[in-house]
Amino acid sequence: MAEVRKVIPIQPAVGDDEDGGLFSLYQAHRKIYPRAVTGLFARLRWAAVLFTQIIFYGLPWLTWNDRQAVLFDLGARKFYLFGVVLWPQDFVYLAGLLVVAALSLFFFTAVAGRLWCGYACPQTVYTELFMWIERRVEGDRTARMKLDASPMSFAKLRTKATKHALWLALALVTGFTFIGYFAPIRELGTQVLAFSLGPWQWFWMLFYSFATWGNAGFMREQVCKYMCPYARFQGAMFDKDTMIVTYDAERGEPRGSRSKKVDPKAAGLGSCVDCTLCVQVCPTGIDIRNGLQYECIGCAACVDVCDSVMDKMGYPRGLVRYATENAMTGHLGRSSMLRNVLRPRVLVYATLLGVLVVALFGSLALRNPLRVDVIRDRNALARIVDAGAVENTYRLHFMNASEAPHRLRVTVEGLDGIRLASPQEYDVEPASNRAVPVNVQVPPGVGAPGSNQIRFVVEAIDDPSLARSEKAAFMVPR
Repeated sequence: MAEVRKVIPIQPAVGDDEDGGLFSLYQAHRKIYPRAVTGLFARLRWAAVLFTQIIFYGLPWLTWNDRQAVLFDLGARKFYLFGVVLWPQDFVYLAGLLVVAALSLFFFTAVAGRLWCGYACPQTVYTELFMWIERRVEGDRTARMKLDASPMSFAKLRTKATKHALWLALALVTGFTFIGYFAPIRELGTQVLAFSLGPWQWFWMLFYSFATWGNAGFMREQVCKYMCPYARFQGAMFDKDTMIVTYDAERGEPRGSRSKKVDPKAAGLGSCVDCTLCVQVCPTGIDIRNGLQYECIGCAACVDVCDSVMDKMGYPRGLVRYATENAMTGHLGRSSMLRNVLRPRVLVYATLLGVLVVALFGSLALRNPLRVDVIRDRNALARIVDAGAVENTYRLHFMNASEAPHRLRVTVEGLDGIRLASPQEYDVEPASNRAVPVNVQVPPGVGAPGSNQIRFVVEAIDDPSLARSEKAAFMVPR
């Protein structure tokens, strides 16, 4: 008899969500409509937006010595930073700059949480700009929700088209400016108007424009919540003395709506009136009253709106505020909290950051703009020339990282009677390099057979402070 197996259907798990529906491993995206907010931190946020964007959009248009002040010329492999010209050999300065940026991130995060995310991150900055355009075109939160819920009409289509046209204009200007850091922006503007950009220039300008339009216009908080790694490891950088946006549950609970005339103590209520405005202004849609969450970018919009509600109710401010965990549990005052913020960890970060900044910019200021590389001719190690003299051939690479032309004098030393059997003086244009072949000779009988150490000395005739000394090997036949 064949074995009969009983098939038990798998029942989906029932979740405990408010709708009593089925539990899903994937959360459907819910569009967030942040409400406009005013206050101290909103003004600081807009000040950061204006500061960063004035720098970003304005820097490529500055000139320095009849050239673009800041230009990363990848084709010529030269980076111009005002009066400094950097070459690929100066990669150490880029590494130092990245270390300074990382330590700065650690320092500010240890002091006050995600300040970078809330005030200066490009995703935050462009989201603020795009939402400002959106509010001007479609209205504030309630108007936008009604517009999206309404059926399609000519008025709705016109409003949406206007918004996206302004978004695309800002995105294209942003993409154009981004490319302007890698190609002379004035020439780039002429090429854009004439539609004569190269394929890679078109690609990167449109790609960056599309990324700005998509990230700031549509993805917004999803970039912070799902794509940015900083949101995931921020918890490892916080401690109990890190200032974060915090809800004072001891003061606010139990929450509940009430009239302004009601005494909250007599009614058995806390200071929170459960208006949910802190949720409505949050750009990532979280409820700060549920405690610290990785989605919080520290923008403090909830602090501004809660303070305004407290003012209307006649309650003290600070129900939602910047505070530390130790300050909340220990009921510390502001001065005591700030003293604890300056803890050894923060002081170590500050010291390392200060030393690195001084070392980096000090090295840049004191660096010698003249570089010399010596390469032997490997096709002929040595040869005998007139009167039995021994001759070696080298190739000298001069690199002038200054913005002034220089005339260089080359001499050689290290063996008796050694001399340069080539011109001794060479002109090198500003911010350029030049390679020249040179022949070096020694009299017969000078030097041991095999390799002998010599030295090339290169100095600028018009500026004796620019000098380089490079070792080389002189081969004498056995």
